[in-house]
Amino acid sequence: MSPVPLRILLVDDHAVVRAGLRALIEGEPGLAVVGETGDGQEAVRLVPALRPDVVLMDLRLAGGDGGGIDGVEATRRLAATAPGTNVVMLTGYGTRADVVRAMEAGARGYVLKAGPPEELFRAVHSAASGSMGLAPQAADLLVSQVTDPARALSEREIEVVRLLARGLGNRAIAAALFVTEATVKTHLVRVYRKLGADNRAGAVSEAVRRGLVEPGR
Repeated sequence: MSPVPLRILLVDDHAVVRAGLRALIEGEPGLAVVGETGDGQEAVRLVPALRPDVVLMDLRLAGGDGGGIDGVEATRRLAATAPGTNVVMLTGYGTRADVVRAMEAGARGYVLKAGPPEELFRAVHSAASGSMGLAPQAADLLVSQVTDPARALSEREIEVVRLLARGLGNRAIAAALFVTEATVKTHLVRVYRKLGADNRAGAVSEAVRRGLVEPGR
């Protein structure tokens, strides 16, 4: 008698990506797709009915402006409403801050979309068995967070660096974060110190190198 396949719910706001994932998963023995959605809120509603063993959740679901929620928030809500749900986070590009946010929200795995299929399958099986399924890059980023905590930027400092990377000045950053320019300057002093940078360009460059900010963003 064949073993019961693991039930997978796909959550990604790109239909083409979902189609690719479905084809990949359904071609792997022991795995079966039981549902899919491109909406984080819908995913939270579907889990109790579909009872998936693993939810493959896109980290950067379209949210915010459209009134939706991203993958991290959807994972956080699942942890509150459906305890024990095994979420494996999927992303096109992983930063240390993203990995930490995902794990803090309750994700049991983290995989890059561009990684080999074996990493995805391994993460799914690990999460379903109660273990942590991390792509090698994600594991390295978590280790650096633990081994070098003194140089780790806070969430607000990362927000500041990301706005710097977009070319915003102090006044625009202050407006975006609803703080004073003096507060922004204080954050910048700490960012420069932690990143070992002397100026804005140097801070952005080092943040990209460390995986805190995506290139070109």
